[in-house]
Amino acid sequence: MRRITLEAAGVTLSALLSEPEGTTPRAVVVAVHGGGMNAAYFDGRARPQLSLLTLGARLGYTVLAVDRPGYGHSAAGLPRGQGLADQAATLRAALHDFSSRWDTGAGLFLLAHSYGGKVALTTAAQSGLPDLLGLDISGCGHEYALSPHETPGSHTRGRLRMNWGPLRLYPPDTFATSRSLVEPMPAYERAELDRWPELFRATAPRVRVPVRLTFAEHEAWWRHDETTLTDLAAYFTAAPRLVVDRQPDAGHNISLGWAARSYHLRALSFLEGCLAADEATPARRPASIS
Repeated sequence: MRRITLEAAGVTLSALLSEPEGTTPRAVVVAVHGGGMNAAYFDGRARPQLSLLTLGARLGYTVLAVDRPGYGHSAAGLPRGQGLADQAATLRAALHDFSSRWDTGAGLFLLAHSYGGKVALTTAAQSGLPDLLGLDISGCGHEYALSPHETPGSHTRGRLRMNWGPLRLYPPDTFATSRSLVEPMPAYERAELDRWPELFRATAPRVRVPVRLTFAEHEAWWRHDETTLTDLAAYFTAAPRLVVDRQPDAGHNISLGWAARSYHLRALSFLEGCLAADEATPARRPASIS
């Protein structure tokens, strides 16, 4: 794993890059972190087997974990961050830069968490991102599960519980090894939290690639009862495939818990399905021999 920077229409983003050894990548997994954390969320240090960057490279994928605008290298130049639409445009420009310099195999697959899921959906709904194979999003729904007096952007004493769930779900040294991945949530994205249910309803119908959504067993930020999930799924009218999954024994921060490897393997299995479908399309089939 190494740190790189990407140029994105005047914004320089930092990222973590892990590549398969001795072979070209089958595809690129673009990991997009949530609010208040940076790209290292996908490189859980509490236990080596929890790292998406390590696992993905071993299975033949390049994994690119990007620090979103307002985090990492770009925090100094964007102290207030960017709103969703601007973040999606910046991410798209950064991925164009990456694709011009690195082999991307069959294409790009966005694997996103929490607020990063909002950015991934917005990016997929916009035009101009070539070779997008699909989306895999955890910890992001369309209806908040909050008390009447709370708003998504409020600071409450229950916020720790909502972000993590029962602490038994995480290796004992998780918090000690995770200090470097925690960063303040920039003001612009915090200001848009309340608007997400409205923005989701306008965004989901414009996503035209396969989508998988995962809700942890102990997810506390989002409603994920069967009625709510049925309503959520109905908005993905243009997606060729939609999977809504549950991850047992996990809290909101799935990729830092004991369930991380299980979740990452499920996500990469969904990517395998996207690759198979892509290979099976008429445009990709080899010409027949007469």
